[in-house]
Amino acid sequence: MAEIETETIDSKQEETSPIEQVRLTVSNTDDPTLPVWTFRMWFLGILSCVLLSFLNTYFSYQDQPLIITMITVQVATLPLGRLMERLLPTRVFLAGGRWEFSLNPGPFNMKEHVLISMFANAGSAFGGGTAYAVGIVDIIKVFYMRKITFWASWILIITTQVLGYGWAGILRKYVVDPAEMWWPASLVQVSLFRALHDKQDSKTDRTLTRSKFFAIALICAFSWQIVPGYLFPTISNIAILCLAFPKSVVAHQVGSGNRGLGIGAFAFDWNVVAAFNGSPLVTPFFAIVNIAVGYVMIMYLIVPVSYWGLNVFNAKRFPFFSSHLFTNDGQKYDVRGIVNKNFELDLPSYAKYGRVNLSMFFALTYGLGFAAVVATLTHVALFNGRDIYRQFRATTSRKEDIHTKLMRKYKDIPNWWFYVLLIASLALSFALCIFMKEQVQMPWWALLLASVLAFLFTLPVSVITATTNQTPGLNIITEYLMGLILPGRPIANVVFKTYGYMSMTQAVSFLNDFKLGHYMKVPPRSMFLVQFIGTIIAGTINLMAAWYFLNTVPNICQDIPGNTWSCPNDNVFFDASVIWGLLGPRRMFGSMGSYSSINWFFLGGIIGPVIVWALHKSFPKQKWIMLINLPVILGSTAIMPPASSINFTSWIFVGFVFNYVVLRYRKKWWQKYNYILSAALDAGVAFMTVLIYFALGSVGGVSWWGSGSEYCDLATCPTARGIIADGCPVF
Repeated sequence: MAEIETETIDSKQEETSPIEQVRLTVSNTDDPTLPVWTFRMWFLGILSCVLLSFLNTYFSYQDQPLIITMITVQVATLPLGRLMERLLPTRVFLAGGRWEFSLNPGPFNMKEHVLISMFANAGSAFGGGTAYAVGIVDIIKVFYMRKITFWASWILIITTQVLGYGWAGILRKYVVDPAEMWWPASLVQVSLFRALHDKQDSKTDRTLTRSKFFAIALICAFSWQIVPGYLFPTISNIAILCLAFPKSVVAHQVGSGNRGLGIGAFAFDWNVVAAFNGSPLVTPFFAIVNIAVGYVMIMYLIVPVSYWGLNVFNAKRFPFFSSHLFTNDGQKYDVRGIVNKNFELDLPSYAKYGRVNLSMFFALTYGLGFAAVVATLTHVALFNGRDIYRQFRATTSRKEDIHTKLMRKYKDIPNWWFYVLLIASLALSFALCIFMKEQVQMPWWALLLASVLAFLFTLPVSVITATTNQTPGLNIITEYLMGLILPGRPIANVVFKTYGYMSMTQAVSFLNDFKLGHYMKVPPRSMFLVQFIGTIIAGTINLMAAWYFLNTVPNICQDIPGNTWSCPNDNVFFDASVIWGLLGPRRMFGSMGSYSSINWFFLGGIIGPVIVWALHKSFPKQKWIMLINLPVILGSTAIMPPASSINFTSWIFVGFVFNYVVLRYRKKWWQKYNYILSAALDAGVAFMTVLIYFALGSVGGVSWWGSGSEYCDLATCPTARGIIADGCPVF
């Protein structure tokens, strides 16, 4: 009897999913007759990919680099798809033949919608905004003022985006098909798709439909954005303390939202709220709380004590908050003065010019980054290691849940597709390193090392992401390693980092999207082709737009007052190329540098989670201990700089209002409209900002008090006596 009962339970479990969150979110049914290769899908998908590629490239150069994600397209294309369903002719062409097709084969369905969103996701570089390698092109042309050809740039961007697809496809049977690999992030998209496609009963629900609410919110966001974007830019960052104490350096450092702690600073601009962290409306509240705790601890405790109290790394000689590089006397470091004609470190000039110095906050950011990387691995091993091992062991069994069974109805992707893609992308990459080596600096063997490193990390990182929703990054590991192997070559370092870090990241994103397609029962071959074609289109548009802006916009990427094209991400990317590539870890964090003590953060990242785990085991009844997530806390300010305090305080406040107050007290409204509002705000801001640039950009803003900055000019002043910077008072 016991054996019969066990078999019955297992049989039932195979018809659902062993993961509760999946059972509650994902449908156990499928209609394989729904058309997916439709004119609507191709038209809206490619249009979305092109638009997001261009818009995200445009915003990447702005001082508040908003990233427009696929969620905006998910919401915006639903009414467009249904409009095409009503307007397009239903005539069938080549009826009865193999190539029979119709422009309007029936109702706009969810699978079409998923593929359109996959195109859009490629257009947003899978949530990253633009292809990571565009930053390499930017720093070569603008910061180092060297040459790189369009075709070398194109090969670099496309291969770094596509390379990871090869081995991701080979590994997908381990991290996509098994039910235990459940990819929590994909469930958010599943929930949104199902919510958007649920039909509203007009007899019982007389509230606004989602489409009408989206249209109203979009028009409002679009109309409002001309105020902070053109007429009254000051409201994008109002700093009360700076206005109250216009001659106090300390007040400016405390009150500045761009260059200080941001106490008393606030913004009326969605672009500022969502610029670096993404929309707070779609971020779960527990994640907002973790980030808020880490932000408060770092910004309001560690940083003030280190700067004003302990004067760590001679902090007062340099600005309070800056990603720039400085000489020993607090002046900006002229990096081009220590680069020779071979685009390598000029040792005699460096010895004469002196060591590179960082602001205390920038140095602390690297230390926290060291700790966060190691803490992620330690935390996952201690708190999730046993579950991950058990779940991975379960993937070797032949048991299939209902979703895997349903997907067996569709033709699988032949492995040779992935082998061809891998060989072709590697061949192009080797051609870049061999025949265009003077432009990228990286030898062919370094490409091989980067590829091996990315391949080895793809499976464990995918397993961690699929089970814990945490994704350890390889950026610090790759740039540290290459800095040790080939110091003095800045572009070789960032190219190695991009091949090693981004190809793994692309592989994980590819697998995450495949799991979404798995849950939504989209044919695998359709998913693969849409992702691949979308990536090629997006990378090409990214480069074409970047090439245009780099050659037409004056003072692009120059951090000067009033310049909205300040490229904060590229400034940090450039500084990283100097720190890790041109100088190398030994001259910065070793015995030859000033920041060797930063290496102790690695040890802290190892010990921290062990202490939390030991406390949990010692006091198992104290449930709050389990809520301490050190990787999240340590990494909460990882994007500062280029992000600033105003981005975090605004983001945390808006996230608290919508994902706690509204969710708790107006739950039905939140369920129906929250994601819709987020998408409308993103889209409205994007469209108006681009319209302002093309329609009014040559005219300039309205010249009056409200068109100024936050009026915290003294926030960039050093506070050590005897050090004088431009525009700063003499102490």
